Amino acid sequence: MFTTGHEGLPGWLWVVGIGLVGAALSPLAEVLISKRLPRLGGLPGLPARITTAALTGLTCAAFALRFGITSFLPAFLFLAVLGVQLARIDAALHLLPNPLVLMLLAGGGLLLLFPGFLSSPTQDFARALLGAVILFAGYLILGLISPGAIGMGDVKLAAPIGLYLGYLGWAPLLYGGLLGFILNGLVTIILVALKGRNKTTEVAHGPSMLAAAAATALLLA
Repeated sequence: MFTTGHEGLPGWLWVVGIGLVGAALSPLAEVLISKRLPRLGGLPGLPARITTAALTGLTCAAFALRFGITSFLPAFLFLAVLGVQLARIDAALHLLPNPLVLMLLAGGGLLLLFPGFLSSPTQDFARALLGAVILFAGYLILGLISPGAIGMGDVKLAAPIGLYLGYLGWAPLLYGGLLGFILNGLVTIILVALKGRNKTTEVAHGPSMLAAAAATALLLA
């Protein structure tokens, strides 16, 4: 199902090109988000915009290198562009806007459905839908049990994360779901060590979920 070859194009030229496209789409996404969701405070500062563009470009290039020229690559490029934006917003504002989460779910679903019309088996998309339901349900249970640790924004984000991980397989769904908590725990420990125990440290969970999904796709799929 997954390939790493880039037949017909020099491998590094292909990867660099995709990375540049991703980096160029990042500021465009920021402009669209600032116009459609003005409550988020408008465009971020220049350092944040540069960092976001660099991360988006690197993630897109990594997906291109990992998956090659495949029918489902656009879905993961969409995840890279919108996912980095969601991580930036959540890290800065501790907020995962519903329209962006829904866009990731709906857009990712449509882009993952497309390969089924070409060569990818239809069970891959069915597994993706089940993955979305399973991870959403798991996060919902955790959110109800411990609302201070898991917010409703995280619960909603679990659906598109589960969609992508489920498309990759059952093992990626399991490991990617667990890795999000591990990464968030490590970040929390580091921040507590830097700021001290007496200072309140609230860590956004969304960036860890998205980073875990990307890492799982790149390393375990």
